[in-house]
Parts: sequence; C-alpha cells; structure tokens
Amino acid sequence: MPPRPDLAGASAGETRQKLLAIADALGLGLSTPEADALLAYLSLLQRWNATYNLTAIRDPSQMLTQHLADCLAIVAPLRRHLGHAAVSPRRVLDVGSGGGLPGAVIAMLNPGIQVTCVDTVGKKAAFIRQVAAELGVRNLTVEHARVESLKLPGFDVICSRAFASLAEFVGLSAPLLLPGGVWLAMKGKEPVEEIAALPDDSSLFHVEHLRVPGLAAERCIVWLRRRLDPEPPSL
Repeated sequence: MPPRPDLAGASAGETRQKLLAIADALGLGLSTPEADALLAYLSLLQRWNATYNLTAIRDPSQMLTQHLADCLAIVAPLRRHLGHAAVSPRRVLDVGSGGGLPGAVIAMLNPGIQVTCVDTVGKKAAFIRQVAAELGVRNLTVEHARVESLKLPGFDVICSRAFASLAEFVGLSAPLLLPGGVWLAMKGKEPVEEIAALPDDSSLFHVEHLRVPGLAAERCIVWLRRRLDPEPPSL
C-alpha cells in the first residue's frame, strides 16, 4: 500500500484533482489506488530531488505537468500497441530512465507489463529501486548500467524520454529488441533530421502527435521497428 502523498507547497486534495483531470483528458480512468500510487511517487521524487538533484524541475506543480502528465500521455498508446488484455506478460525497457520517467509510471499503471529501467547514474537507479520497494511496484526493476552492456532477455518495447538521438537510441539498444518488437521514442517536435539519420536496418512506421494537458509545447511519439520485421498493427 503506497504511503499517503505529502506534497510540499500544495494540498494533497488540489494535486489529486489536477491529476484526475489530467488522466481524464488523456482517456485514463484512474482508480483510487492508482492515483494514490502516482501521488506517492511524485512526493518521493520531490523529497529525493531536494538532496540528490534527480531533475532540474523543483516546483511540485511543474513536476506534475512536465514530468507526470508527459509520461501519462504515452500510457494509452502503449496499451493500444501491446494489447491491454494480453494474457502473457509483456516486457518494456526504459533506457536512460532518470527518475523512472516513464518506466515507473508505466509499471504503476500496468501490473501485467514487466518494466525494466536502466540508467548509468547510481543515485537515479537507487531512486527507482526505492520507488519499487516503498510503493510496492513488483513489476518494476532497475539496472545501474549502460544499455549496451546489458545481458537480459529481449523486450517487446524499448522506450526512451530525452535520452539521445534516434540513431543512437536504436543503435545502442538494438540487441535487446525482440523480433517484431518496437522502439517508442518520446520527443518534443517531430525530429525530422533525426529520422533522416536513422540506420538502414531500422524504419519509422508512425509519428504520433500528443496533447499533454497543461503543456503548450509540442510532444510526439516516434514509433520505430526493424526494417525486415513485419509492419506492426495500425496505431
């Protein structure tokens, strides 16, 4: 059971209402336990950030919008791709996860998806480990390593948020992508030049533009696959 949220600078009630409004706008019907878990995660991120500088954003309301809402915006597209009612567990790798964004958020809202976060910074990996333990997120694990050094079973989806260029992201993580798997890259504006620089063995199959509640900035998902893999289902 997650600890009760304790967000400095804003009442828990106000933050809860903002979170529920964001989720509703994104088509996510949050249960009470899910909302509590997300608010507890946000509180934990704020507390750790005061000491360990996990993110440059300090204000709790900005964390809610620029971090949590931004990551919540990819939950419905990810579920749509994987099939929300899939019987077998699906595996997602979050590369350069930082404070668990989006990996921890994906795990908290999708207990049937096994999520692994990887980051080269020890304090960030330690924070994600604490999130999993303190909030009881059993489907969330973390690796303190470089992605290219990982020796793990393959993943159905490999995602990233502000990690690197598309070519570097794909190149470093390619050995970990299962046949038929996809890359999900969170970006701001559509990265036309990065798409043009992709290696020959990878292929863009969709750019999905997102509306993130409370953010005026552009956001999109760049969906990629191996060129020789079959076309994924329509997104």
